[in-house]
Amino acid sequence: MTDAAVSPGMGLNQTASKSAPLTTADGKPLKAALRKANGRARRNALLLVAPLFVFLLFTYTIPIVQMMARSVMNPEVANNLPNTSAAIGDWDGEGLPSEEVFAAMAQDLKNGGRSTIGRVAARLNTDMPGLRSTMMGAMRDADEFQAPFKEALLADDDDWGDPRLWTLIKRETRTITPAYYLRALDYEYDQAGEIVPRPENLQVYRSIFWQTAWMSGLITILTILMGYPVAHLLATLPLKRANLLMILVLLPFWTSLLVRTSAWIVLLQQEGVVNNFLVFFQIVDDNDRMRLIYNRIGTIIAMTHILLPFMILPLYSVMKTIPPSLTRAARSMGATPLRAHLTVYMPLTIPGLAAGVLLVFILAIGYYITPALVGGEGGIFISNLIADRMTGSLSQLRLALALATILLVGVLVLYWLFNRLVGVERLKFG
Repeated sequence: MTDAAVSPGMGLNQTASKSAPLTTADGKPLKAALRKANGRARRNALLLVAPLFVFLLFTYTIPIVQMMARSVMNPEVANNLPNTSAAIGDWDGEGLPSEEVFAAMAQDLKNGGRSTIGRVAARLNTDMPGLRSTMMGAMRDADEFQAPFKEALLADDDDWGDPRLWTLIKRETRTITPAYYLRALDYEYDQAGEIVPRPENLQVYRSIFWQTAWMSGLITILTILMGYPVAHLLATLPLKRANLLMILVLLPFWTSLLVRTSAWIVLLQQEGVVNNFLVFFQIVDDNDRMRLIYNRIGTIIAMTHILLPFMILPLYSVMKTIPPSLTRAARSMGATPLRAHLTVYMPLTIPGLAAGVLLVFILAIGYYITPALVGGEGGIFISNLIADRMTGSLSQLRLALALATILLVGVLVLYWLFNRLVGVERLKFG
């Protein structure tokens, strides 16, 4: 009777205890305490990451956004010829503009100083050579112009009667323009405002982009062919010998890039060590020494040597983790050494190989110092043209920014394709 009477009461207490919320030692609800603890941990993590985020924001993200914005900016004509920009908007592009447009141009030439009109003239001169002297001459005579201004400007210079000049001015009154990107791809606007290829003697950039891509790809292939056996040797040698070989692989990192490139100049020049060796062993005649420098060959040789460690190290980091017993098991089951290596060992090295390919190719495609020193005219990369345009006029600077943006977008597209084909999450860099 007692047990039967007590048993239902105990069941009610157990049900009540199960339905009551769990609490911490100080009586606070457990869920709320966990949320508070997790929130505090997330805030601490954000505070730790914040300095790096701010650093990347101000040194990487903002400069790239500014670069892309400045590559399409075109404010010279609109800002420095305000009256002309406002008046020419209603012109239909047929024949010559109205007297109102000529009067606005005369007023702008009169109001603008030498530096103001000079910036406009320099911008327009890149698309229509000879226009700088036309505008600067009219600027000097602007105080003497009288109505009708159309006749006054035509009397000052016949070029003011060229419809192409006014078509160009109207087009350049737009503050945002794709003109620099068109030129970076060897296109331009014609007289009618249509996009057409530039003359063949002025088409430079597409060929250099292509040259940069295929030379970077060739350098990547050469680093694979040379780095794979070295990485395999590092992973299979006894530890003492492997450490010595690893020091030799890492030794170039302790030497200046400029010194290493200069050393290749000494080795590859026509009176250098390599040619002297070939002449000494009568492989080539003394009068027919090989030209191994200041061309594509020199760039490929020097850059392959410089980027080789970036292929060896990811491969080694993966090969070191592959148990030798796997290939032994394949051979015990009848596979030849070559087949065991190709079908068992090599697939396991794909993550390191893919990481090395990504590192070497992206580093190669943006290299500057080595092609500048050993490439000459035939072995330069697009980065060399970007650097050269950076030191020119404002128009050349914006062209350089457009080239750099195209290079950046191209690398991002290649990275996206690589991720789709291989998967970046599979890569192992060390």
